[in-house]
Amino acid sequence: MNKKTSYKIGGMLALSAVLLSPIMASAATDTGDTTINATVNSTLSMTTSGTVAMSVTPTGAGVGSSAKDTITVSTNNPSGYDLSLEADDAITTLSNGSDTLAAQVTPGALANNSWGYSLDATAAESNVTTLVGTWNGVPAAGSATSIKTTATTAASDVTDVWYGVKADTTKESGVYTGTVTYTAVTNV
Repeated sequence: MNKKTSYKIGGMLALSAVLLSPIMASAATDTGDTTINATVNSTLSMTTSGTVAMSVTPTGAGVGSSAKDTITVSTNNPSGYDLSLEADDAITTLSNGSDTLAAQVTPGALANNSWGYSLDATAAESNVTTLVGTWNGVPAAGSATSIKTTATTAASDVTDVWYGVKADTTKESGVYTGTVTYTAVTNV
Protein backbone atom coordinates (compact mmCIF):
# COMPACT_ATOMS: atom_id res chain seq x y z
CA MET A 1 0.00 0.00 0.00
CA ASN A 2 1.36 3.26 -0.89
CA LYS A 3 1.24 6.43 1.05
CA LYS A 4 -1.47 7.93 -1.11
CA THR A 5 -3.81 5.03 -0.50
CA SER A 6 -3.12 5.07 3.16
CA TYR A 7 -4.05 8.78 3.36
CA LYS A 8 -7.26 8.10 1.45
CA ILE A 9 -8.27 5.28 3.77
CA GLY A 10 -7.32 7.29 6.85
CA GLY A 11 -9.15 10.34 5.56
CA MET A 12 -12.23 8.28 4.75
CA LEU A 13 -12.20 6.72 8.18
CA ALA A 14 -11.93 10.11 9.80
CA LEU A 15 -14.73 11.47 7.59
CA SER A 16 -16.88 8.40 8.40
CA ALA A 17 -16.29 8.87 12.11
CA VAL A 18 -17.40 12.50 11.88
CA LEU A 19 -20.48 11.67 9.81
CA LEU A 20 -21.54 8.70 11.91
CA SER A 21 -20.94 10.19 15.33
CA PRO A 22 -23.95 11.75 17.04
CA ILE A 23 -24.31 15.48 16.61
CA MET A 24 -23.89 17.20 19.89
CA ALA A 25 -25.24 20.68 20.26
CA SER A 26 -24.73 22.85 23.26
CA ALA A 27 -27.60 25.27 24.20
CA ALA A 28 -26.85 28.58 25.88
CA THR A 29 -28.76 29.24 29.12
CA ASP A 30 -29.28 32.13 31.49
CA THR A 31 -31.60 32.75 34.49
CA GLY A 32 -33.19 35.85 35.94
CA ASP A 33 -35.41 36.66 38.95
CA THR A 34 -38.47 38.90 39.05
CA THR A 35 -39.70 40.42 42.30
CA ILE A 36 -43.48 40.60 42.68
CA ASN A 37 -44.79 43.50 44.78
CA ALA A 38 -48.51 43.53 45.63
CA THR A 39 -49.60 46.63 47.54
CA VAL A 40 -52.62 46.19 49.81
CA ASN A 41 -53.85 49.70 50.56
CA SER A 42 -55.28 50.80 53.89
CA THR A 43 -59.03 50.81 54.24
CA LEU A 44 -61.12 52.63 56.81
CA SER A 45 -64.84 52.74 57.44
CA MET A 46 -66.86 54.55 60.08
CA THR A 47 -70.49 54.68 61.16
CA THR A 48 -72.30 56.78 63.77
CA SER A 49 -75.70 56.56 65.39
CA GLY A 50 -76.78 59.37 63.06
CA THR A 51 -78.97 61.32 65.49
CA VAL A 52 -78.67 61.83 69.23
CA ALA A 53 -81.92 62.96 70.86
CA MET A 54 -82.42 64.04 74.45
CA SER A 55 -85.13 65.92 76.28
CA VAL A 56 -84.89 68.17 79.27
CA THR A 57 -87.64 69.75 81.40
CA PRO A 58 -85.95 72.82 82.87
CA THR A 59 -86.19 74.06 86.44
CA GLY A 60 -85.22 77.41 87.89
CA ALA A 61 -81.89 75.94 89.07
CA GLY A 62 -81.33 74.06 85.82
CA VAL A 63 -81.28 70.35 85.01
CA GLY A 64 -79.53 68.26 82.41
CA SER A 65 -80.07 65.22 80.26
CA SER A 66 -77.66 63.10 78.23
CA ALA A 67 -77.62 60.47 75.47
CA LYS A 68 -74.86 58.68 73.60
CA ASP A 69 -73.63 58.44 70.05
CA THR A 70 -71.87 55.21 69.11
CA ILE A 71 -69.08 55.52 66.55
CA THR A 72 -67.80 52.28 65.00
CA VAL A 73 -64.51 52.20 63.09
CA SER A 74 -62.83 49.42 61.12
CA THR A 75 -59.40 49.56 59.47
CA ASN A 76 -56.81 47.12 58.16
CA ASN A 77 -54.04 49.66 58.86
CA PRO A 78 -51.46 48.04 61.19
CA SER A 79 -50.75 51.46 62.77
CA GLY A 80 -54.40 52.00 63.71
CA TYR A 81 -56.41 55.20 63.40
CA ASP A 82 -57.19 58.54 65.03
CA LEU A 83 -60.77 59.66 65.66
CA SER A 84 -61.61 63.33 66.14
CA LEU A 85 -64.68 65.50 66.42
CA GLU A 86 -65.62 69.10 65.64
CA ALA A 87 -68.66 71.18 64.75
CA ASP A 88 -69.56 71.12 61.07
CA ASP A 89 -68.93 74.89 60.85
CA ALA A 90 -67.68 77.83 62.93
CA ILE A 91 -70.88 77.91 65.01
CA THR A 92 -70.66 75.70 68.08
CA THR A 93 -74.07 76.45 69.58
CA LEU A 94 -77.24 74.40 69.33
CA SER A 95 -79.85 76.63 67.69
CA ASN A 96 -83.60 76.97 67.92
CA GLY A 97 -84.30 79.87 65.58
CA SER A 98 -82.51 82.83 67.12
CA ASP A 99 -82.28 81.20 70.57
CA THR A 100 -79.18 79.10 71.32
CA LEU A 101 -77.55 76.78 73.81
CA ALA A 102 -73.86 77.69 74.11
CA ALA A 103 -71.07 75.15 73.84
CA GLN A 104 -69.52 74.25 77.19
CA VAL A 105 -66.58 76.62 77.74
CA THR A 106 -64.26 74.73 80.11
CA PRO A 107 -64.11 71.00 80.87
CA GLY A 108 -66.08 70.03 83.96
CA ALA A 109 -69.69 70.02 85.10
CA LEU A 110 -72.10 71.16 82.39
CA ALA A 111 -73.14 74.79 82.90
CA ASN A 112 -76.75 76.01 82.67
CA ASN A 113 -78.01 76.72 79.15
CA SER A 114 -75.14 74.91 77.51
CA TRP A 115 -74.34 71.63 75.81
CA GLY A 116 -71.23 69.50 75.38
CA TYR A 117 -69.76 66.05 75.02
CA SER A 118 -68.20 63.61 77.47
CA LEU A 119 -66.02 60.54 76.96
CA ASP A 120 -66.33 59.36 80.57
CA ALA A 121 -70.10 59.45 81.14
CA THR A 122 -71.46 55.93 81.52
CA ALA A 123 -75.25 56.08 81.28
CA ALA A 124 -78.02 58.22 79.87
CA GLU A 125 -79.47 60.61 82.42
CA SER A 126 -82.65 62.63 82.35
CA ASN A 127 -83.48 65.86 84.17
CA VAL A 128 -80.74 65.62 86.80
CA THR A 129 -79.12 68.53 88.60
CA THR A 130 -75.58 67.45 87.73
CA LEU A 131 -74.73 65.14 84.82
CA VAL A 132 -72.07 62.50 85.56
CA GLY A 133 -68.81 62.95 83.66
CA THR A 134 -66.48 65.68 82.47
CA TRP A 135 -68.21 67.81 79.84
CA ASN A 136 -66.32 69.56 77.05
CA GLY A 137 -67.35 72.02 74.39
CA VAL A 138 -67.39 70.81 70.79
CA PRO A 139 -64.73 72.82 68.93
CA ALA A 140 -65.47 74.80 65.77
CA ALA A 141 -64.74 73.34 62.34
CA GLY A 142 -61.00 73.41 61.65
CA SER A 143 -60.12 72.89 65.34
CA ALA A 144 -60.92 69.20 65.72
CA THR A 145 -60.21 67.44 69.01
CA SER A 146 -58.79 63.92 68.96
CA ILE A 147 -60.98 61.64 71.07
CA LYS A 148 -59.35 58.27 70.39
CA THR A 149 -56.10 56.92 68.93
CA THR A 150 -55.35 53.25 68.31
CA ALA A 151 -52.11 51.52 67.29
CA THR A 152 -53.28 48.39 65.48
CA THR A 153 -55.90 47.12 63.05
CA ALA A 154 -59.51 47.45 64.18
CA ALA A 155 -62.64 45.48 63.40
CA SER A 156 -65.81 47.29 64.48
CA ASP A 157 -64.02 49.25 67.21
CA VAL A 158 -66.66 51.12 69.24
CA THR A 159 -66.32 54.56 70.83
CA ASP A 160 -69.20 56.00 72.83
CA VAL A 161 -69.47 59.78 72.88
CA TRP A 162 -72.03 61.18 75.29
CA TYR A 163 -73.82 64.45 74.58
CA GLY A 164 -75.47 66.45 77.30
CA VAL A 165 -77.60 69.56 77.58
CA LYS A 166 -78.47 71.57 80.68
CA ALA A 167 -81.18 74.23 80.75
CA ASP A 168 -83.01 76.43 83.20
CA THR A 169 -86.40 78.13 82.83
CA THR A 170 -84.91 81.15 81.05
CA LYS A 171 -84.41 78.99 77.96
CA GLU A 172 -87.16 79.10 75.35
CA SER A 173 -88.83 75.74 74.62
CA GLY A 174 -88.19 74.04 71.29
CA VAL A 175 -85.75 71.75 69.49
CA TYR A 176 -82.14 72.99 69.58
CA THR A 177 -80.04 71.55 66.77
CA GLY A 178 -76.41 71.41 65.70
CA THR A 179 -74.15 69.04 63.78
CA VAL A 180 -70.97 67.32 64.94
CA THR A 181 -68.52 65.94 62.37
CA TYR A 182 -66.36 62.93 63.21
CA THR A 183 -63.21 62.24 61.23
CA ALA A 184 -61.31 58.94 61.31
CA VAL A 185 -57.84 58.93 59.74
CA THR A 186 -55.40 56.02 59.45
CA ASN A 187 -52.14 56.55 61.32
CA VAL A 188 -48.88 56.63 59.37
